Amino acid sequence: MRREGVYVMRVASRLSGMHPQTLRKYERVGLLAPTRIGALRMYSDEDIALLKMIKYLIGNLGLNVAGVELAMRMRSGLRSLRRQADSLPEDSPERRNMERTIEQMLRLIEAPEAG
Repeated sequence: MRREGVYVMRVASRLSGMHPQTLRKYERVGLLAPTRIGALRMYSDEDIALLKMIKYLIGNLGLNVAGVELAMRMRSGLRSLRRQADSLPEDSPERRNMERTIEQMLRLIEAPEAG
């Protein structure tokens, strides 16, 4: 997945299914930070996946912007826990339990296609 900005706002808007003004709002409130080249916003594949997740959280789960911020912090924390679980022995019951719990929690907040 590309992390560098490759899509202009019009393309990012179409790919995410969101109005350009919505993309500006999410940038303004700090939910995403596209690469800037002067006044031009450039969105990466990672940004598009994030926008789709935000759309899912708001549209399907009914969260508001504050709820999305909380869900994103939780997602980040769970991914950190996943890295910690990876340091445990593979056949460890603790690791399997930890991984199962992490996956269940991530499924609650991630859109099926956002992975």
